[in-house]
Amino acid sequence: MKTGSLIMLLWLASLATAQAALPQEAKIPGGVALIALGETRPDAVRYGDHRVRLAQYDGQWHAVVGIPLDAAPGQHRIEVEHAGTRQRHDFTVAAHAYPEQRITLPDDRRVTLSQADLDRFHRERPEILGAFRHWYEAAPEWPRFIVPVAGRMSSPFGLRRFFNDQPRNPHNGIDIAAPAGTPVVAPAAGRVVVTGDYFFNGKTVFLDHGHGLVTMHSHLDTIGVRPGQIVAQGEPIGTVGMTGRATGPHLHWTVSVNDARVDPLLFLDAEERARIGL
Repeated sequence: MKTGSLIMLLWLASLATAQAALPQEAKIPGGVALIALGETRPDAVRYGDHRVRLAQYDGQWHAVVGIPLDAAPGQHRIEVEHAGTRQRHDFTVAAHAYPEQRITLPDDRRVTLSQADLDRFHRERPEILGAFRHWYEAAPEWPRFIVPVAGRMSSPFGLRRFFNDQPRNPHNGIDIAAPAGTPVVAPAAGRVVVTGDYFFNGKTVFLDHGHGLVTMHSHLDTIGVRPGQIVAQGEPIGTVGMTGRATGPHLHWTVSVNDARVDPLLFLDAEERARIGL
């Protein structure tokens, strides 16, 4: 057996043994909808233009649907394909108000980017978006997530920031404050999709946990993995830093499902929440 095939089999085995409850359901922008589909696996499920991750749990197949932060409240739907037929499953997304934070900076250059910075951002953006849209087959069981770094949650998901009254995009992950050099580990078994050093995110590692479930780990001081590498849950992938646009050492951790950035706390059980002070 080739080495790559053996590594993949070991990774699939680790996923199977690490099965946990599905994410907590929250049918709100930035949340997750769980839709039971019965005992027979569908051929495909789509939410808009995106493929949806299927997970087998307790003898049932479920669609785990990531709801984008900019999703409008109201009725949404998934399309389920099986044996040449297509069925629609509707669900309702409720309105949700995330907290706001207003910050006044004396140096306006930190608010308005230079042309050179904007050009760099636009060059890097396709690679970042491509990493979030990565897809490959994996075991159908849902993995248990662990917190990728020991620390304290310093900024919540969905926070809307205003710098000198200028709005910024909602916070698409959580920040975990920790001393520089603290090890950052894989929250679940996966494959390294992309690593890079970006203007906003600094040194970053993207992990694909299968079927469009992708995590991003940003502002690292060091990166300890390479693209294509298979990592086990808890395996070091880098260290905490403050690279990119950061005011102090911390990890910015993002979870993306079907290319929708969703609240990482929905993927953590009570024990893991306690590790970040919740």
